[in-house]
Amino acid sequence: MVTTGRVPLLLLLGVVPVVLRPTLGTMWLWVLVVGLLVVADWALAPSPGHLGLTRLPTPPVRTGQAGESVLLVENRSRRRVHALVRDAWQPSAGAGRDRHRLRLRGRESLRVATVLLPRRRGDLHTHTLTVRTAGPLGLAARQRTRDLPGTVRSLPPFDSRKHLPSRLARLRDLDGRAAVRVRGQGTEFDSLREYVRGDDVRSIDWRASARNRTVVVRTWQPERDRRLVLVLDTSRTSAGRVGDVPRLDSAMDAALLLAALAARAGDRVDFIAGDRRVRSQVRAAGTRGVTATLQEAMADLEPVIAEANWSALAGAVTALGRQRALVVLLTPLEPSAVEEGLLPVLPVLTAHHRVVVASVKDPALEELAARRTDLDAVYDAAAAEQVLLRRRHSAELLGALGVHVLDVDAESLPPTLADHYLSLKARGLL
Repeated sequence: MVTTGRVPLLLLLGVVPVVLRPTLGTMWLWVLVVGLLVVADWALAPSPGHLGLTRLPTPPVRTGQAGESVLLVENRSRRRVHALVRDAWQPSAGAGRDRHRLRLRGRESLRVATVLLPRRRGDLHTHTLTVRTAGPLGLAARQRTRDLPGTVRSLPPFDSRKHLPSRLARLRDLDGRAAVRVRGQGTEFDSLREYVRGDDVRSIDWRASARNRTVVVRTWQPERDRRLVLVLDTSRTSAGRVGDVPRLDSAMDAALLLAALAARAGDRVDFIAGDRRVRSQVRAAGTRGVTATLQEAMADLEPVIAEANWSALAGAVTALGRQRALVVLLTPLEPSAVEEGLLPVLPVLTAHHRVVVASVKDPALEELAARRTDLDAVYDAAAAEQVLLRRRHSAELLGALGVHVLDVDAESLPPTLADHYLSLKARGLL
C-alpha cells in the first residue's frame, strides 16, 4: 500500500472536530475514520496487473542528443484507471521526465515517451518499470515493479560533422575540376590539353603533340579507390582528459570526419581499435554509410589502463593486405609510450604505407609554460617546457622515420587531419 499527500491533509482536518469536542476519544475516532477510508480506497484501487506494458525498440542516439524510449500502455480492464508510471533508466542515460501520469478509460491504450539525453557512449539500460494505480478517493494506491528491460545504444557524438561540407567542396574541386599537373603515385590519367607556360615539361605527350599543331600535355587526377586505415589507440594514454573530454573521444571525432571524407572520395576505409589486443575491427570499404558503421564499432570502446601492444596493432594492419595505404595512428604523443612502444614497430608500417600520427595536444601545457608571475609559476613553467620539449623530440624521431605528425588541440584535430588527407590527395601521394 502507498499513501498519497491527501492523507496527512485529511488528518489535519481532524483539528475541527477536536476543537468542537476536545477529547482524546474524538481524536482517535477521527484517526480511525481516516484509516478506514485509506484501506477502502486501497481496496477499490485497480490492480497494476490490469495494465499491459510493452517497450518498443529504442533506436541508437548520439551522445548529447535527445532520443526517446516509447512504452505502449494498455488498460485491459473495463474500469477507468488513474496511474503513475516510472521508467527508471540508469543515470547516464539522462532520462529527464521519467514519471508519467496516465488516465485510461476501459480498453484504452496509449503511448508514453521518456526523453533520453545520454551522457556517455555504449549500451545504456533500464531493467524495471514501476506502476502505481490510485484509488477513487486518491488517498491510497497499489504499486508493483515489473521487469521490463530496455536498451539504448549511445553512439559517439561526431561534432566535427560541421567541417564536412567545406572539405567536400574542396574535394569536388580536387576531383576533376582541378587536374594535377604532375603525375604522382596516387594519380591516374585524366585528359590531354594544350601546353601553357608553367606546365611541367615532363607532362608533354610527344606522340599527341606530333599529331597536332600545338604542344599537348597530359593531366592527371587523384586516383580513386585508395585505402585508408584508421588505427585507434585505446590504451592508458587515451584515458587522459583535455578539458572535460577524454582524448579517446576526441580521436574518435577526428576519425569519423576523415572516414566520411574518404568514403565520399571513393577510397576504401578500414578501422582497427586496440590496446593490448585488437578490440574492434571493421572492413567498411568505400560505402557512404561508413560513419554509421564506425560509430557502432566505437560505441563500446573504453580506455584500458595498460600499455598499447603496437606489434599486435601493426600486425592487424598488415593482415588487411599489402596494398599501399594511408595509415592514420590516432594516439597521444606521449614520449615514453611512443619511444618504447611505437617506434620499434614503425619500420614495418612505413616500408609499405604512408603513416600519419594524429595526437590531441593539451593547450594547458603552453599556457602553463608562458605563465611566470611568481616563483611557483616559474617552476610550473619549467616543468611544462620540459614536457613540450620531450614531445617535440618524439615528433622529430617519428619524422626521421618518414611519419608525419599532427599534434594539435582537440577542436583543431578533425579539420587538420582532413586537410592533410586532401593535401596528400592533391599531390598524388596516396
